[in-house]
Amino acid sequence: MSEHLSHRFTHAIVRMPGDSVARGLRADGGPDPDAEAFRREHAGYVTALGSAGVSITVLQPLEAFPDSVFVEDTALCLPMGAILLRPGAESRRDEVPAIGPEIARQFDDVRELKGPGVVDGGDIMVTGREAIVGLSARTDETGFAELKTILDDWGLAVRLARTPPGILHFKTAGAVLGEDTVLCTPAMAVSGVFDGYRTILTAPGEEAAANAIRVNDTVFVAAGFPRTVQAIATALPELTVTPLPVTQAALVDGGLSCLSLRFLRDG
Repeated sequence: MSEHLSHRFTHAIVRMPGDSVARGLRADGGPDPDAEAFRREHAGYVTALGSAGVSITVLQPLEAFPDSVFVEDTALCLPMGAILLRPGAESRRDEVPAIGPEIARQFDDVRELKGPGVVDGGDIMVTGREAIVGLSARTDETGFAELKTILDDWGLAVRLARTPPGILHFKTAGAVLGEDTVLCTPAMAVSGVFDGYRTILTAPGEEAAANAIRVNDTVFVAAGFPRTVQAIATALPELTVTPLPVTQAALVDGGLSCLSLRFLRDG
């Protein structure tokens, strides 16, 4: 089942960005995303997922929740079931009941974090052998403990990791590219969190490329990072590496992994 955890997917859930996306959370200042440009990039992302062999459910925008396009933070979807999470930003908590009915439609076994701890999906990396949960400003040890209870029940190994300073989410700086292979920034590599894994490093100045996703036999990387694309292609010649533009998502601290919930389901 190892590859079924890390990169084999049959389905995905996405949510279209609304006009309110310009009010999305971000750690620093900078220009607001343009809603129309975001929708164009999002449409390209959906098309790309479909071309990789995934059946996609597209949910309508939630104007009341500017960050709701980043569905990954609301749930963890696995072959054995789904967990509704508890986002660290209080303004995002009501995104969970909004997506709950769709999760219940897709999964027979749905669990839910009750709190008081918090976990963002962007801090959960599922590899071929374990789930790594990174502590961050959006995920705490109390939330990890509650999540671990559920994953223990499902028989999935899980461990806590310390996300290096200055990184919003654990998967901002790392991505699973195979059962035992990860792409990551040099800072993540030297932190030791991926000891025992084969690591492919982002090129100098291309750290933002670390938020990539592997979907079946395709690796999607944010456009604009040619040296990292070449490094992946060289290390994993059996895979197709495809750059995708995510300039608008990046303006509100988002990336490729944040924009979908990807999972394997029979039927």
